[in-house]
Amino acid sequence: MHSTLEDVKLEGMEIKILPALQDNYMYLIVDTKTREAAIVDPVEPELVIKTVEEEKVTLNKVLTTHHHWDHAGGNEKLVKLWPKELEVYGGDDRIGALNRKVQQDDSLTIGNLKVRCLSTPCHTTGHICYHVTTADGTGEGAVFTGDTLFQGGCGRFFEGTPEEMYEALCTKLSALPDNTKVFCGHEYTLQNMSFARHVEPDNEVIQQRIEWAKHRRASQDPTVPSTIAEEKTWNPFMRVHEAAVQKHAGGATDPISVMGTLRKEKDTFKA
Repeated sequence: MHSTLEDVKLEGMEIKILPALQDNYMYLIVDTKTREAAIVDPVEPELVIKTVEEEKVTLNKVLTTHHHWDHAGGNEKLVKLWPKELEVYGGDDRIGALNRKVQQDDSLTIGNLKVRCLSTPCHTTGHICYHVTTADGTGEGAVFTGDTLFQGGCGRFFEGTPEEMYEALCTKLSALPDNTKVFCGHEYTLQNMSFARHVEPDNEVIQQRIEWAKHRRASQDPTVPSTIAEEKTWNPFMRVHEAAVQKHAGGATDPISVMGTLRKEKDTFKA
């Protein structure tokens, strides 16, 4: 395993961080009252089943962020291995075992928890982020961002445009409460923060996060989650309105062209 298994306790919910493959994360979301659970991107079904059985929770939902095999590739196997019927959510017909297709602002529940679907096309056309809150909306809440928003970065624009990523990061995800915990799809923090430092060498928050992340990774601890507020202080792709970031992007002031320039540079960036 690339990271230790870790538990994050938020108001009304518990999130189990499950490392998978080389650098992926799966997440088991548990409603603390009802013990109902959903799994995000279960690419390693055996670990999911083992965790569900150990925790004695009721798994009945799969939340798939996008169709890439390292996120959706375990869906069909999990459905076969699991004795009860699973509702498999996602926004793309290419997702294996999909039986609940969702789009922007669709909602579902995990026990008493509320889940709102955010359509964030760009990395893939059918990418969905899942915003989870308590029934009354109090507490921090969590958002599961797949390969749209990473700590300090964003996914490659495989099937979309800078306009779409701008809409995803700077309109939809930026509008979530600042204290929302961000659970992304990969352990990419050190690579992403290295690029963030390259874009804003004078940003002390970035340097502090790099040092913190180095300590975490030295003991194989995950660097997730961050928060929406934190991403706004260090993630260049959420800082395309900032003068320092615009200056790095050749002085462009249009945030969408800054987004495109940054992504193009990041695609070939070597830390």
